[in-house]
Amino acid sequence: MLHDPNRVYVFDTTLRDGEQVPGCQLTTPEKIEIARELETLGVDIIEAGFPVSSPGDFQSVVEISKAVSEPTVCALTRANKGDIDAAVEALKYAKRPRIHTGIGSSDQHIKHKFNSTREEILERAVDAVKYAKKSVEDIEFYAEDAGRADVVFLAQMVEAVIAAGATVVNIPDTNGYCLPDQYGAKIKFLKENVKNIDNAIISVHCHNDLGLATANSIAGLQNGARQIEGTINGIGERAGNTSIEEVVMILKTHGTLGLHTKINSKNFYEMSRMISTQMRMPVQPNKAIVGANAFAHSSGIHQDGFLKNRENYEIIKPEDVGFPSASIVLTARSGRHALKFHLERLGHTLSKDELYEVYQRFLTLADSKLDINDDDLQGLMAHKLV
Repeated sequence: MLHDPNRVYVFDTTLRDGEQVPGCQLTTPEKIEIARELETLGVDIIEAGFPVSSPGDFQSVVEISKAVSEPTVCALTRANKGDIDAAVEALKYAKRPRIHTGIGSSDQHIKHKFNSTREEILERAVDAVKYAKKSVEDIEFYAEDAGRADVVFLAQMVEAVIAAGATVVNIPDTNGYCLPDQYGAKIKFLKENVKNIDNAIISVHCHNDLGLATANSIAGLQNGARQIEGTINGIGERAGNTSIEEVVMILKTHGTLGLHTKINSKNFYEMSRMISTQMRMPVQPNKAIVGANAFAHSSGIHQDGFLKNRENYEIIKPEDVGFPSASIVLTARSGRHALKFHLERLGHTLSKDELYEVYQRFLTLADSKLDINDDDLQGLMAHKLV
């Protein structure tokens, strides 16, 4: 089924899972704008919404289907006919429609969410896939809370839904519970024990409750998954979803994994800022890849090493993710090398003795002022050197 066994498909759920964050609801025009940018970024699948949940969500799926042409447009449903009917209707303008249906797979969910049995849940899962398949060819099935599911039952469920017509099987760590080796082992077990597994793509959908979403997603890919689900900036319910920019840059940085995506990573920085603004969710400064401090160096030892050779302290080039540039931030911890770098940038060439004297004045200033800017440096140089 896979033309390129090393291709990783990127499934973006910023507009569905990401939008579930309190206070982050978007209007349909805002969603369309984001969807077009996601298309430019190169995502393979855009999960546009959950059509049955509200008239607004239904309309957003309709309009996004009209607005983009390259990505698959996906609509979420539960495993029932009403949800699936709404999704089919909402996707009628999609060039590449996909229905994402599913049900709980862990005993916790089966007993305490559905008050059901494994046998009944299996039957509902198969019925939902078969029903959706009558209207849409591309069907993704999610086995909710797979991270805590019994792996033998999970394999039975995956085999049954693939036989029923599922083209993608999503193995979510819904509660962000798994350790990377556990999650990787679960994917490996499915790869090795589900006889029809090669008829579908395994997808990983991880949550960040314990800060392991990215690590778990990579573990899944290392063990045979070939679709990764996530959001820009890692936004999402509770502690968030897998951060798409982190996974993509891990695959780029670790070429030995032999995996690649079709993402244009140079768009990440602007995409991140757009999502942050539209959803009114600031990005933490130390966020990997897109945080304001991701390429900022303030420690004197680091600055010295960076100025001698960028790769001493940077494994990713800022331009690879569209970041304006790496910055040498001047603080009381900065060394003479960093100060000299900035003074030369401003057109000042100093001898060793002159630099020493200016550096002493700089340290006094830096102890009392958090941010040293170009005006401060020009002020330091305004004093006559002796």
